[in-house]
Amino acid sequence: MNIQQTSKRKGVTLIELSLVIGIIIILVSTSSIGISFYKDWQKGLAAGEDLKVVYQAQKLFLADNPTTLVAAIEASDITPYLPSGMAAIPTITGLDGVARTITITVSPPVINGGYDPSSSNDDSLWDTGK
Repeated sequence: MNIQQTSKRKGVTLIELSLVIGIIIILVSTSSIGISFYKDWQKGLAAGEDLKVVYQAQKLFLADNPTTLVAAIEASDITPYLPSGMAAIPTITGLDGVARTITITVSPPVINGGYDPSSSNDDSLWDTGK
């Protein structure tokens, strides 16, 4: 007598389910790490753009007023030269969450407080004004 057992599997085992859940958790955690670096890069890009805007406004003001010293420039002087939609000189939020102002009495403008989130002060990252 030959008895054959045929087993038909319906569904997945607990081990297979645990493996899939583990892989999904690993993928989500690695992507969240990448997203935080991207958000930091985005903040740096926005800060650089704000510095460029202020620098352009400063240069336009000095072109119209060539006898004015850079050290004598006030915020009210360059505000009309900012792009439309900007009513005041922008503030920059650092990676530590602290809002910083832009010094406009030097050329090019710099972030107040000597803010540089990179590990080096001469790597050309946030080192404007040097």
